[in-house]
Amino acid sequence: MTIEIFIVLFILVTAALMFATNLIRSDLVAMLALLALLLSGTLSVEEAFAGFSSSTVLIVAAMFIVGEAIVFTGIASWLGGAILRYGGTSELRILVLIMVVSGLAGSFMSSTATAAIFIPITLFVAEKANLNHRRLLMPLSIAALISGMMTLIATTPNLIVNDALAQQGLDQFHFFSFTPFGIFILIVAVLFMVFIGRHVLSRSRTAEQTQKNPSIRQMMTSYGLAGKFHRVRIDSGSSLIDRAVIRFKLRENYNLLLIVVERRVDGKLTIVKPSPGTVLKEGDILYVLGSEDMCFAFSQNHNLRQLSIQIDNKTLKLIYQAIGAAEVMLTPDSTFIGKTLKTSQFQQRFNGLVIGVRRQGEAITENLTSLSLTFGDVLLISSDWEGIGRLKGYRDDFLVLTLPEEFREVIPGQKRMPLVVGILSAMVLAILTGALPTVTATVSAAVLLILTRCLRLETIYRVISWQTVILIAAILPLATALNKSGASDLLADRMTTSMGSLAPILMLAFIFMATALVGLFISNTATAVLIAPIAIDVALNLGVSPHAFAMTVAIACSSAFVTPVSTPVNLLVQEPGRYAFIDYVKVGLPMQLVTLICTVTIAWFLYLK
Repeated sequence: MTIEIFIVLFILVTAALMFATNLIRSDLVAMLALLALLLSGTLSVEEAFAGFSSSTVLIVAAMFIVGEAIVFTGIASWLGGAILRYGGTSELRILVLIMVVSGLAGSFMSSTATAAIFIPITLFVAEKANLNHRRLLMPLSIAALISGMMTLIATTPNLIVNDALAQQGLDQFHFFSFTPFGIFILIVAVLFMVFIGRHVLSRSRTAEQTQKNPSIRQMMTSYGLAGKFHRVRIDSGSSLIDRAVIRFKLRENYNLLLIVVERRVDGKLTIVKPSPGTVLKEGDILYVLGSEDMCFAFSQNHNLRQLSIQIDNKTLKLIYQAIGAAEVMLTPDSTFIGKTLKTSQFQQRFNGLVIGVRRQGEAITENLTSLSLTFGDVLLISSDWEGIGRLKGYRDDFLVLTLPEEFREVIPGQKRMPLVVGILSAMVLAILTGALPTVTATVSAAVLLILTRCLRLETIYRVISWQTVILIAAILPLATALNKSGASDLLADRMTTSMGSLAPILMLAFIFMATALVGLFISNTATAVLIAPIAIDVALNLGVSPHAFAMTVAIACSSAFVTPVSTPVNLLVQEPGRYAFIDYVKVGLPMQLVTLICTVTIAWFLYLK
């Protein structure tokens, strides 16, 4: 063993121990290992930082943006709703659905992207069904990893292994060569998580009780407004037809506030947030806030039909998507102190209505336009969610105290959902047909999503998990160091001479275990770069199918279940699931053993029998 090999292996083992102890953040450990390779002279500057320009890193960053667009436009919520509809409140059904849907959906995108997309869906479903998300997120990560076993493009190691075959002048895998392995292992994984895995993660099936924000209804009740909402419909002959809201002076004449308008457009229910210039139509249903007597007088004077305030959940959900509420408190330096809502032109400036004021614990809901505001006043505001969001920017005037529970379910980009579906479909088609390289297709999709405003522009850099990006970029050069130092050749020679007498099926098992072991400490991409050429050479030396060995390496690279740092997928679920290192070991070790048995059995049947 040369001094160069010793240095590389020492750095690799030290980094692995630091990863396992979790005393230092994983991205910092990777950077320290990278610097050690650089300072020791093992890698040049260009080689050491080549990972930061790697296509793999760009794909991972782009897929975080894709995942955010899917959440922002409501696709994630739609999938979550579908899982809830079929799964109900049954943890068993929901767990199976999450694993099957994510495992199959990830066939055409990276495992990391699959996890990034399905984490908010899983959390949404767990909350709605009152289930313990710790028992669902780990199964999700396992299914997302298995999705990498479904098709050629499902994960980077598959492409690397395929390229290793091409470099040896051998036939490459087809697009669906991986599918038998992925389908069979997914079925086994679902059964394992149903009967064993979820119980190991936590004994409690129900969610922990956490303090939730009040709902909009609860906020209204606390101000004494719950019984002051009314619904009236504009019938034929009404004097409001084709008139702008500002013309009938609802607040001045009746002390009523128009909160929202329910309208049918081409037979489709639409919710309109009214402005002074909004023109009313026949058949519109107005939601007004005020006393019952004033609402009755308003209805009589303008030929309106009073309706029940009880509405179905679908309509209520649409209203809460369009109109929200919030409590804000005036700061000591607020420019609104000493002014009334009328003189400060609050409605015109913020496109919202103040529907209640709390002063020294007392709720005030009458004659608000003439009320002089003072420091400490808490204003209950009704506006669209975009307007409420803008209030956060006026920190000198307001402190946003309370956002309702419904704020968490707002889908601001719902209208752009078809656009996201179209862009993602084009991305998958481009990858599937080979029209564009994977990195070009994914980055192009991310840029198009940004340009078409399918996600909030201000959140672009926040949605990318930079810890994951740095970790991958810093780990990739380790494979270069192993190859450059001669460690890879040394391992290949030792493996051939010491294990060559084993039966091919036992050699497959050994290759799987060696790949899985290396994958504990470095990324699955780097593991594929390191192990695939060795495995193919071993197969050729033994005179057996190299495709069996290459496939075993690819599947083993996607079975990194045992540690949180072995793959970005495990890192993504660690924080929301609050998993410790031992949680991954307890669930991942049996899963890796099961995957080994399945992989070796299928590879033997397809390639060696």
